Amino acid sequence: MDGKIVNSDVRIRPVVATYRGHSGEVCGLKWSASGKQLASGGSDNVVHVWDAARSSTTTTQWLHRLEEHTYAVKALAWCPFQSSLLATGGGGGDGSIKFWNTHTGACLNSVHAGSQVCALFWSKKERELLSSHGNHLALLYYPSLLKIAELTGHTSSVLCMAQSPDGCTVASAAGDQTLRFWDVFGMPETAKKRDHKARHDPFPHVSPSIR
Repeated sequence: MDGKIVNSDVRIRPVVATYRGHSGEVCGLKWSASGKQLASGGSDNVVHVWDAARSSTTTTQWLHRLEEHTYAVKALAWCPFQSSLLATGGGGGDGSIKFWNTHTGACLNSVHAGSQVCALFWSKKERELLSSHGNHLALLYYPSLLKIAELTGHTSSVLCMAQSPDGCTVASAAGDQTLRFWDVFGMPETAKKRDHKARHDPFPHVSPSIR
């Protein structure tokens, strides 16, 4: 297709920009929290960082072309506590997680995971990063990259992960035909408040007027 609309729904606008730069399939996409930048990973082993403000009807040039991975890049994760920090994971024979400064394009650090990295998620409250590779998940502390925990249970390769809206629970899906749910990033704030109130109120369901 050339970007034309094939129906008459007035809510849908024609394509507003075309980003070109990958020489292989694009297998990963992730917007930054601000919506100002977009990261794309490809089967060409390349990560591009794009400036969304440059959108136009013409082909748009990338801000940074990051070429240190040696296999396809599917896993991308923008850091919630440092807007210019991007984590990327390489597949197959790469098996590394790399950290980038998207202001400069510099690779800040790299850690070898041992196998294909298919998904990455940051904690919304702590300096922690969850990765999936092989048939397990690993929780790393940033910036030391020390492994805090290894989550096992799947019996074949984890293929994808999804993070809950509150940021606390992560679901993983694997080739073993199972979904597993991990309370890896702590208790939601609303639940914490309820738990705190319950500990300090011995009769939470009794009206104060009849105690």
